[in-house]
Amino acid sequence: MSLTINVIKDKILSENYFILRNITYELTPAHGETVRHKREVYDRGNGATILLYNREKQTVVLVRQFRVATWVNGNEDGMLIETCAGLLDDDEPEVCIRKEAVEETGFAVGEVQKLFELYMSPGGVTELIHFYIAEYHEGLRANAGGGVEDEAIEVLEIPFAQALQMVRSGEIRDGKAVILLQYLQNSSLMY
Repeated sequence: MSLTINVIKDKILSENYFILRNITYELTPAHGETVRHKREVYDRGNGATILLYNREKQTVVLVRQFRVATWVNGNEDGMLIETCAGLLDDDEPEVCIRKEAVEETGFAVGEVQKLFELYMSPGGVTELIHFYIAEYHEGLRANAGGGVEDEAIEVLEIPFAQALQMVRSGEIRDGKAVILLQYLQNSSLMY
């Protein structure tokens, strides 16, 4: 399907932490009528995420931290179990995820495998996330993890089977974590 896109207005509403834009545009399909949309788009930059797994121990490393958006949307204590992740800023995705892995989990991972790139909330957020997995073991531990500066991250080493059960029970509700855990379950990497 071929579309013609005509931007009518692109106004920045906020540049507080990230950029919030108000965009009015017209879409015209190749054989159809033009429609006008007015949307707000949140630009927080692109990110990367990684799931660390240990085949021998049958474990994964996840993190738990406070996420205000989940608290606002009914997550009683605001704590969310998720995969290690971070914004790219000016780094390449693999550089970013290696740095985040050390900061958040304490593991300086060796070989990483890029799986795919996904838009997680394309209806209003620009972010494209690069998904990775990597094997870990105690010999790769560089520090205790827990994040930097204003982060308060709890590192969780969880049996893989338990992590899958936590997805089913709703204890793990982070989209990145669910996608990577299911990828790992469907691969032959843990068996």
